[in-house]
Amino acid sequence: MSEKNKKDKIAIMTEGSIESLIIKLALPSSAIMLVSALYNMADTYFIGKISTEATAGVGVVFSYMTAIQAIGFFFGQGSGNYISRKIGAKEVKEAERMASVGLFTSFFLAVLLAILGFIFKKDLVIMLGATPTIAQHAETYITYLLLASPFMASAFTLNAQLRGQGSVFYSMLALIAGALLNVVLDPILIFTFNMGVAGAGLATMISQIVSFFTLIWTTTQEDNISINFKNFIPSFELYKEITGGGLPSLVRQALNGFAIVIMNKAAAPYGDAAIAAMSIVGRSFAAAFSLMAGIGHAYHPLCGINYGAKRYDRVQRAFWFSLKFKIVLTLTISTLGIIFAPEIISFFRKGDPAVLKAGVPALRFQAMSFPLYSWIFLGNITLQTIGSAVRATILALAAKGLFYIPAILILSKYWGFKGVQVSQTVSDLMTFALSFLLTYDVIRDMENKGNLQNKVEEKEEKHDSADNSNIESLPNIS
Repeated sequence: MSEKNKKDKIAIMTEGSIESLIIKLALPSSAIMLVSALYNMADTYFIGKISTEATAGVGVVFSYMTAIQAIGFFFGQGSGNYISRKIGAKEVKEAERMASVGLFTSFFLAVLLAILGFIFKKDLVIMLGATPTIAQHAETYITYLLLASPFMASAFTLNAQLRGQGSVFYSMLALIAGALLNVVLDPILIFTFNMGVAGAGLATMISQIVSFFTLIWTTTQEDNISINFKNFIPSFELYKEITGGGLPSLVRQALNGFAIVIMNKAAAPYGDAAIAAMSIVGRSFAAAFSLMAGIGHAYHPLCGINYGAKRYDRVQRAFWFSLKFKIVLTLTISTLGIIFAPEIISFFRKGDPAVLKAGVPALRFQAMSFPLYSWIFLGNITLQTIGSAVRATILALAAKGLFYIPAILILSKYWGFKGVQVSQTVSDLMTFALSFLLTYDVIRDMENKGNLQNKVEEKEEKHDSADNSNIESLPNIS
């Protein structure tokens, strides 16, 4: 990153229009998240044309993908928060070192996870919730995901780091390239080459590898933090920073994966159609969440860089504008989901009434509570970015661990499959209440800090002005 570009980026983030910056950053960021969801949606769509069992088999493997995402988000979010604060404080060398430590550590850890996955592959798919009728499909698909694991985790890490710098455009290009390749390869490998589920897995593997190397290329561009193995100098201090900033993401994603396993097992007694239906609902909301999350990711670098620059008033303004933006978007998505639930389920698995019957109510229930994520998501980003690790981790634990998993277990026991369908909505209501309690006073504190900082700056300006006046009033003795 050149000296001029460093100064320009900091100036834009700390002085530019909050509203314009969020809109400008949200569009490519939403595209990035939506493209990421397309990886899974493309496979679900094309595999849905094979059979309900194949759809269910790939669906149970989704929880393993969340484990890979957990690694990537942990190192990406943890290092990305640190990077954004260091850019705001104009300490770019430290940011470069952190970027390399975060990326290479995530790659090596994912390699280890993949090796363990191959050793215990048969047991792994059963543990993920595969029934005897879908286990073969799950095992075939996960083989390719294991091969792609290091590249997938590293791509998530790089994406978060680029977002922390405000460089969402580059990561958008990389993910779009991979997603388009996946969409093209899926029908060719699945149907033309008659590879079935294996074709979907191979398409995903190739696409993820292409995305990874494209992202590596983006780090060589002049306005981005560079990645270099010589900067891979791990230290306790850096890993402590990564843990503080990334632990909430790790907890959230790990619990999300575990929750999917619990949901699959709760749906299993009601047949493969029930598993397939809940998988389709999950993938559909992954896409919806992607659009909403783009606004949060636009807010992320503004929060981090301005917090590092002690521009607390701008952090608060960015939060409230992003919240209004999110509410409008999530209400729109929620309304469309409720109205067109049958069409959405049929799009992925047409011709199976059992899947439709199981999926439509579940999708509508989740659509009802979807707008609550406007606050939940922004609150969690704020807590993570400013280094409030304890609160952020509590909130991450609550979303899936404290609320969602117990809701599935309790409601399914007393309400059958209807309890599985409604459990996410019940969890969302409780998570929102906790998120509000944990976040609201932090946002109010930003206002107080901002007012105090403004008063200090005004006092300094008056002092400088008075000094200049005194100098100008001195007699000319030359």
